[in-house]
Parts: sequence; C-alpha cells; structure tokens
Amino acid sequence: MADKELDARGLNCPLPILRTKKMLNELTGGQTLRIVATDPGAVKDFQAFAKQTGNELLESAEANGEYTFVLKKKA
Repeated sequence: MADKELDARGLNCPLPILRTKKMLNELTGGQTLRIVATDPGAVKDFQAFAKQTGNELLESAEANGEYTFVLKKKA
C-alpha cells in the first residue's frame, strides 16, 4: 500500500512526470507514491525519471491499457 496515490489517467507526456515530481515533493524520504497512467510512453518516462532523480522505481505494471508505477522517494 502506497503512502499517496496519483491518478494520471488521460494525461500525456510530460504531465504524468510533472505531477509525480510535485507529489514527491510533498512526501518524506522513504515514503511511496503509486501512479496510474494511460500514456504508453510513461513506461520509459518513469524509468528515466527514477534514474535521473535517484528515487526508486519499486513497481511497473500494465493491465488493460493502464500503467501502474510505485516510486519510493529517496531518503
């Protein structure tokens, strides 16, 4: 269970990443954020975002055209 959730369905690049960045700023280190998106490009975007920011991508899944990601904020 994530500490916070972000519904980014219907948003296209770069909005899911921008909203994620904003929500991560509200979390403390070690907390998790679950994101649900419908943009297929989000898969690569979130992998790159995690690498660049040092936040950990704990989960990346796809089901019925929806992409779910769980990010852990770096400490």
